[in-house]
Amino acid sequence: MGRTYKVVAVSGSVQSPSRTLALIEQLVNTLGDAVPIEVQQIELGSLAPLIGGAVSRAQLPPVAQASVQAIESADVLIVASPVYRGSYTGLFKHLFDFVHHEALVDVPVLLAATGGSERHSLVIDHQLRPLFSFFQARTLPIGIYATERDFEHYEVTNPALLARIRLAVERAVPLLDRAPALQAQAASSPVAA
Repeated sequence: MGRTYKVVAVSGSVQSPSRTLALIEQLVNTLGDAVPIEVQQIELGSLAPLIGGAVSRAQLPPVAQASVQAIESADVLIVASPVYRGSYTGLFKHLFDFVHHEALVDVPVLLAATGGSERHSLVIDHQLRPLFSFFQARTLPIGIYATERDFEHYEVTNPALLARIRLAVERAVPLLDRAPALQAQAASSPVAA
């Protein structure tokens, strides 16, 4: 049946329920229809009180430490943030500030965002891609941006968005395997915290 990918899905919304979380769940389900996956979901809303006051990784409580370690050990990341003042949320960035700068080298990352209108759709290319380029992650070709009108009762209902999600997954699947040399390197040298 093939390899099972460890997918870590990070929702950058602090609200619950949220369209960002609904988008993450749709992306995970669509990817799971294409390849075998094991999913760990991280919701920023539940982590916010634990990470908000921390200025170093050593100050994170065990639950937050485990979330950062899950991100660092993912085979594939799916990340989404609501657009807030033209960018991802501050707490979303704060979470990734705790991730070791070499932990995501060549890790495939599917980028997504939600916003009130199409005006913010470039957040994927102007904000999220540069963030994950810093980590030398492999951002996947198609990002997913959704607006309020793409949802009903916190479910993705827009056929055009669903088609784009399917296309993003279709284009992502051939890129999910990391280079064998990088896998061997990761296995032989654990990342320091």
